[in-house]
Amino acid sequence: MGLASMYEDYFRIGAACAPDRLDKQGMHIAEHYRSITAENCMKPMEIQPAEGLFDFRQADKLVDYAFEHQLDVRGHTLVWHNQTGEWMFKDGNNHVTKETLFSRMKTHIATVMARYPLIKSWDVINEAIADEDNRFLRESMYSRIAGESYIEHAFECAHEANQSANLFYNDYNESDPKKRDKIVRLLKGLLEKGIPVHGIGMQGHWNLYGPSIEEIQAAIEAYASLGLRIEVTELDLSLFDWNDRRCDLLEPTSEMLELQANRYDEIFSLFRSYKDVIDSVTFWGAADDYTWLSDFPVKGRKNWPFLFDDRFQPKESYKRVTHFSRLERV
Repeated sequence: MGLASMYEDYFRIGAACAPDRLDKQGMHIAEHYRSITAENCMKPMEIQPAEGLFDFRQADKLVDYAFEHQLDVRGHTLVWHNQTGEWMFKDGNNHVTKETLFSRMKTHIATVMARYPLIKSWDVINEAIADEDNRFLRESMYSRIAGESYIEHAFECAHEANQSANLFYNDYNESDPKKRDKIVRLLKGLLEKGIPVHGIGMQGHWNLYGPSIEEIQAAIEAYASLGLRIEVTELDLSLFDWNDRRCDLLEPTSEMLELQANRYDEIFSLFRSYKDVIDSVTFWGAADDYTWLSDFPVKGRKNWPFLFDDRFQPKESYKRVTHFSRLERV
């Protein structure tokens, strides 16, 4: 019985992947996950590198694989300050007007969502809130040209493109109390204006030491209090604290793996207790053979953030997470 089957009474379990890794990871994904997210190939720059030039080849491969194996797909992402072509913001050497920006956003969103009408959950806006204490919105070309209204426009365009889709705001550091409160402020304001936002994507790029389980729980409760659905969208547990820059390890220590197992057990126990508001938990990768954390924040450093090792074998973390689930089923 795979990981997703263990959790079918709680929430959907997913993984992020790229089309060029399906040959190696495909069987593992089909066995253990019930949904798939495009790690990069649905991001704006990949889909529309130049105005009017849409390239769906890589995204199609991922979606075709998902539907062939009866997996759901999370759409990621329609609007992001990063991995977006400069053409979106430029008219010759000048910045576009707000009206031109909105027109281009609408075309992009409508075209992508029309291509994949069976995708029912979309990250519409990704990472729009600033990390700095003295700033609300992230400084970006979107916010410079249109202020907060670009967020409202994106959700309205997405809803117009597919009225049955669930539309999410997605962000990292979502459990940090100060940033959490700013995200709540943003979402509450959107809801008060009648903007069609249905959920919050808690990315979940965490590590062995933080955020605390209390901070994660407080964030879940804060977002749920708005009446929004919650999806954990990019979960991984780095073995290194953010300020730990060592790069001498060729494999994880037994102490690290034990800490990771305890941490995953604690986190999934919390998630299960909120199964009424959490719809899915998606890992930002399928196994330790590939993770973006092997290049970030320390270039070239190997990391081991998942439940499965680099040979797709279950780690102690997997055993802790699934053992509790089996006991609850008895």
